[in-house]
Amino acid sequence: MGEATPKEDPIDGGAAFVLESKGNWWHAGFHLTTAIVGPTVLTLPYALRGMGWGLGLSSLTVVAAVTFYAYLLMSRVLDHCESQGRRHIRFRELAADVLGSGWMFYFVVSVQTAINMGVGIGAILLAGDSLEIMYSNLSPDGPLKLYHFIIIVTVVLIFLSQLPSFHSLRYINLASLLLSLGYTLLVVIGCIRAGFSKDAPPKEYSLDSSKSERSFNAFTSISILASVFGNGILPEIQATLAPPATGKMVKGLILCYSVIFVTFYSAAISGYWAFGKQVQSNVLKSLLPDSGPSLAPTWLLGLAVIFILLQLLAIGLVYSQVAYEIMEKNSADVQQGMFSKRNLIPRIVLRTLYMVFCAFMAAMLPFFGDIVAVVGAIGFIPLDFVLPMLLYNMAIAPPKNSLVYWINISIMVIFTGVGITGAFASVRKLVLDANQFKLFSNNVVD
Repeated sequence: MGEATPKEDPIDGGAAFVLESKGNWWHAGFHLTTAIVGPTVLTLPYALRGMGWGLGLSSLTVVAAVTFYAYLLMSRVLDHCESQGRRHIRFRELAADVLGSGWMFYFVVSVQTAINMGVGIGAILLAGDSLEIMYSNLSPDGPLKLYHFIIIVTVVLIFLSQLPSFHSLRYINLASLLLSLGYTLLVVIGCIRAGFSKDAPPKEYSLDSSKSERSFNAFTSISILASVFGNGILPEIQATLAPPATGKMVKGLILCYSVIFVTFYSAAISGYWAFGKQVQSNVLKSLLPDSGPSLAPTWLLGLAVIFILLQLLAIGLVYSQVAYEIMEKNSADVQQGMFSKRNLIPRIVLRTLYMVFCAFMAAMLPFFGDIVAVVGAIGFIPLDFVLPMLLYNMAIAPPKNSLVYWINISIMVIFTGVGITGAFASVRKLVLDANQFKLFSNNVVD
């Protein structure tokens, strides 16, 4: 069955340069952790706000369990194909091969592109917003606006984007893992201190009085959770493993979810406990309210922001890799070196244009929490909650009367419904919030 492998895969620029297969399992763990554990943890208290304690923590646990299971299934499908001589290094080619459908190839390309751009926009926006928070605290009447900080972040990202391959990010992503633990600890300390402060807002955990609003808020929160746990690029991460890759990804997943357990629950619980229904989509803004004194020491928040900014650079790089792989598959000449003039100039130009586009969208549409929700519903839910189960049932073909087969079917049905409803709720909130800002506003809408 070796002939099923696309003949151009080993020699196209995307495979040879961007997705070179040299890594170990811990490198895959670093990549996965950067792809999942990011400053979006700052939105978890906001997600709980839409559901309350019981439903919120239950949903957080269910989404964690389902995503771990889905990524495990995806890795096993990739291992299964590799054992049959068909090693896939791209999500879109895996889906098209297993499902035998050309349109699935283009569906995955479209959704992955939406995810990459959505996360890229969100990462740049959050980085600029975090810088603006600190700047406005240190210099309340200063002349710089949000878009100035977005430009600063983008210039740094353009420079770092010239690192040629996913594998070349391995040490950056190790630093990213350590940074996520660091700023989560700082934010948790800040929230606990704020919760006990006499200046803290009253702790109210009641939900919206309108039943329809409660439902919309809950589905928006679930979409945020799906986005926070999602990555949509697991096959590309597994592609960075030196062959044979069989079994290595499971160790990487365990490493990643160990970090998830520590960071996600501590940030969600402490942030929602401290601020209740008044928590904002970026919990740092709750710690630095527009009126009244800061609820956490400036040095603590400043250090957290520095850690966040540094990690956002890694996240921006990781989520650009699929776009860069598509670019280099079509633009690079593998007969010449990775750093040859023929390949270097198109790489610099194309990657710079991609980052400039993401930055422009971030400056024009300042909706951090809403962008995360829309990306979660439209992008991450199909790739991370539906396709892995479908691919497993098709490729591994467990008996139709087996428990795993029906668990997979149930997850697909439930999360398809959640995705459709979440997309409607998220887009609805996006439309409602659109009335609160102007293009290139200096304020991020909550």
